[in-house]
Amino acid sequence: MAYQSEQQLENEMIRQLTQLGYEKVSIPSVEHLQQNFRNQINRLNKENLDGTPLSDKEFVRLLLKIEGKSVFESAKILRDKETITRDEDSTLYLVLFDTQNYKNNHLQVTHQTTVIGRYTNRYDVTLLINGLPLVQIELKRRGLHFAESFNQIMRYRKDSYGGLFNYLQLFVVSNGVDTKYFANSDREPMKSHMFFWSDDSNKRISQLNDFTNSFFQPVMIQNLISKYMIVNETDKHLMVMRPYQIYAVERIIKQTLENEENGYVWHTTGSGKTLTSFKASELLSQEEKIKKVIFLVDRKDLDAQTMQEFNKFEKGSVDTTDKTDVLVKQLQDPLRKRIITTIQKMANAVKNSKYESIMKRYENEKVVFVIDECHRSQFGEMNRLIKKHFKQAQYIGFTGTPRFVANKSQDGRTTSDLFKDCLHTYLIKDAINDGNVLGFSVEYIRTIKGKEGVDDVTKAPGIDQQELWMADSRIAMIAKHITDIHGNKTSNKKYTAIFTVESIPAAIKYYDAFKKLDTSLKIASIFTYGTNEVSVENQEHSRHSLERIITDYNGEFGTNFSTDNFSQYFADVSKKVKTAQIDLLIVVDMFLTGFDAKTLSTLYVDRNLRHHNLIQAFSRTNRVEGAKKVYGNIVCYRNLKDATDEAIRLFSQTGDTGVVLMKEYDQYLADFKDQLDVLLKVAETPQAVDNLEGETKQKEFILAFRDLTKVLTKLKTFVEYEFKAEDLGIDEQTYEDFKSKYLHLYEISQKPEVQKVSVIDDVDFEIELMQTDRIDVDYILELLRNINFENKQERDVAVRRAIKEVNASASDEMRLKRDLLLEFLKRVAPTLTNNDSVDQKFHDFENERRKQEIYSMSQQVQVAEEKLEYFLREFEYKGVSPDQEINDAIKAPFKEKRKRVQAVKDFIYTNVRKYS
Repeated sequence: MAYQSEQQLENEMIRQLTQLGYEKVSIPSVEHLQQNFRNQINRLNKENLDGTPLSDKEFVRLLLKIEGKSVFESAKILRDKETITRDEDSTLYLVLFDTQNYKNNHLQVTHQTTVIGRYTNRYDVTLLINGLPLVQIELKRRGLHFAESFNQIMRYRKDSYGGLFNYLQLFVVSNGVDTKYFANSDREPMKSHMFFWSDDSNKRISQLNDFTNSFFQPVMIQNLISKYMIVNETDKHLMVMRPYQIYAVERIIKQTLENEENGYVWHTTGSGKTLTSFKASELLSQEEKIKKVIFLVDRKDLDAQTMQEFNKFEKGSVDTTDKTDVLVKQLQDPLRKRIITTIQKMANAVKNSKYESIMKRYENEKVVFVIDECHRSQFGEMNRLIKKHFKQAQYIGFTGTPRFVANKSQDGRTTSDLFKDCLHTYLIKDAINDGNVLGFSVEYIRTIKGKEGVDDVTKAPGIDQQELWMADSRIAMIAKHITDIHGNKTSNKKYTAIFTVESIPAAIKYYDAFKKLDTSLKIASIFTYGTNEVSVENQEHSRHSLERIITDYNGEFGTNFSTDNFSQYFADVSKKVKTAQIDLLIVVDMFLTGFDAKTLSTLYVDRNLRHHNLIQAFSRTNRVEGAKKVYGNIVCYRNLKDATDEAIRLFSQTGDTGVVLMKEYDQYLADFKDQLDVLLKVAETPQAVDNLEGETKQKEFILAFRDLTKVLTKLKTFVEYEFKAEDLGIDEQTYEDFKSKYLHLYEISQKPEVQKVSVIDDVDFEIELMQTDRIDVDYILELLRNINFENKQERDVAVRRAIKEVNASASDEMRLKRDLLLEFLKRVAPTLTNNDSVDQKFHDFENERRKQEIYSMSQQVQVAEEKLEYFLREFEYKGVSPDQEINDAIKAPFKEKRKRVQAVKDFIYTNVRKYS
């Protein structure tokens, strides 16, 4: 056979799993699943049951307690003990999954379990632990894209997952060659959250048989579920760790239990160090040998974002007060083994005689300090005080940019001098290769022309460089250049940007230059003013400048900040950058380290940066977000090429900067022309698309045009880009005509009149690439998620802005949802409180409106609401309306019947697009 079939893949995988110790069982139906679960629960809880297995009534009571829950609630039940009342009224405690002694758990594998939902579905391979289906594997034959398995799981989620299948923790998708895993969730899973597996050296394991031998080792899969998943209480969400995070945590535990030496983890910026360090501290706190685990952060890093990150993993875990008494009280609590605090408070606790008797207890105890961003907080006097006090302590540091000899600290020390052993590495080149962060596209714009023979006038001897850099004409020119290119750099302001400059006077001067341009960009600035700043005649004090900037901000966003409540201004700026409400934020050093925002795509630079400072600043832009964000854009108004190459070589441990830096414009232009040739071989003209015979040819066109647009998306971010036929090989009108054909194929693939055929059923159209409008429902809700509803002015300004954005948007999604959103914004949003979930309130509002529409249509066409709901479910799942059933459901004379049938079909199509 040309390809190994899906059935062969399935059989080979089951054979491997049985060799690993899984019991192969036949579970053809939900009834068999429940019976198997009953047998396994009786086995696992044999001692608690005192030899009396669950009776029929007791088992029904158990199912009533644990079935019908959300994925999130099911995940919590799985990890806890469940109580039921026995027939004789005693209370019985049941364990579903033993997270401490894996030998008590029983692993099984089954395949082709049939579940009847709206349709009859057969799941490929299911792994069960103690009878509960915890891992679902969907396979496609070799030669097909593994993403088709992902799409299949999405259909199963809509149609038939439920009951005990809500206990699924993980999904695995594979075509035999490429294999990925991802966590289950009540939310719609994203393809960007599918992860490759690897070994502890970051070598990818993608072949299905190799993946099975590693990922599905009984201890590993149980570790993954019990230790390396996060039940996120804040977002009611399940998360699974990536392989490098897991290996780092395992190395940390090994180091602390078997070794007295310190250690550090080098994981690149943007790879999820907070999650890794937090999980490490959680698991360390469960070890008997360790008295306390203290998670140290630097106070200057403990902004609203950091607190939010920590509280996602453990609600209320971060204490933000400056009172050392709180820390000391936590240290006195024998049941509290893990403490999160600032290095400043810990240093105060050990040097203040007031706490001496309490702190003395820990001088010779096994205390483990886990230090976030250790390259910042670990250098200095406070660190020496803490180390001097805790004589038996062990220190585990996390950093994305270690200090080497080339970029050693001011006192001459490196990260290795402080922490000795590097326990695990995950470098930027690894993260880019895995798709966990984006690479960088760096452009250097010359702003000062040298005389003939002088390449860089700023390097000439005797030159007053400051005068050159700060020249009014240069600053005005750069401000104008940024306003001209910003739309392309941020996908029509879908994303946002930071502009970093060398000093506070430069930040103020640039802010004023942008204001003079009367640009539509929403611009803000933030910096810390000098308390004892020396006044210069005819020069505005930096605090007065900041007050002026904040006043503008208040006018734009309906807030009421000043320099007196600077921390609140800082927090609000952070939120608004994350939601792309600020187009451009001008900073000196703030927001260049530790700030994570997927909406941030671009960094403009007019200052000198080197080594870790350069990588940290650049890395604000490279978080993975969507199809239009293809890399982090860096625009340098100084020649930082040598510094950039040096930093990338240092922190990638490679001589090849091409792994991290994206190609130049001319290379993408060549790629575009190559892809254009592919497209024109499928269809020479837009009109030729209409004559493509069969869906196989249509699929070729869809893929060819989609890939062409992907390259165009990259080209558009460059300063040089202009859509010229002589450069691109196609004029803009012809491209737009091809796009219309592409969108038409997408449109008809969604309509009920067209029977969907499998050849294009699983194609990812990536419509996001085609859209120029940044406004969608999530964007509108994001405008509300982070506002203070108790501040009427702020609330009203945010609601008015959201209404304006909805009315101005021309996107197809907004066209369908406009009236719905406007009613929500006008009627519901003003009644919300800070305790309400904006998303849940909108979801409830949508459901209410949908029910009303169904009722109204049922009255109009005289068809029962239940029937209409059934027709909607059919179309949501299949993309095909059940025409015959609609016809049968309507009883009326011929002309009236035809009219009502069409009305129902139109209603189904519009309603599903509107509410799905």
